[in-house]
Amino acid sequence: MKHPILSTEDLGLAIRAVRKSSQVRQDDLAGAVGVSRRFTAEVERGKSTVQFGRVLRLLEELGIYLSIDIPDDASRLLPALKSKQLRSAVKKKPGVPAGAKQANE
Repeated sequence: MKHPILSTEDLGLAIRAVRKSSQVRQDDLAGAVGVSRRFTAEVERGKSTVQFGRVLRLLEELGIYLSIDIPDDASRLLPALKSKQLRSAVKKKPGVPAGAKQANE
């Protein structure tokens, strides 16, 4: 069932509801994701300054799928932006900081 998320508190409550309905303890969820129990508790309380990447890992572990509703014009532009981002990532060589010169250059 879809629920609107308008705040970090809304998201935190949704995460808590799914975790509790799955009968998963905070420390078990935290361990499965590789974060602290404190981090998990802060997310569930709606703390607004948590690391978003870690929140996404919590969502994935609980089987919660996040989506957004964007205007049609942006939706048409999104595939091109994703493609450009992928091409850029392929060009970058792993382990070499951006702007650094290769030894054989």
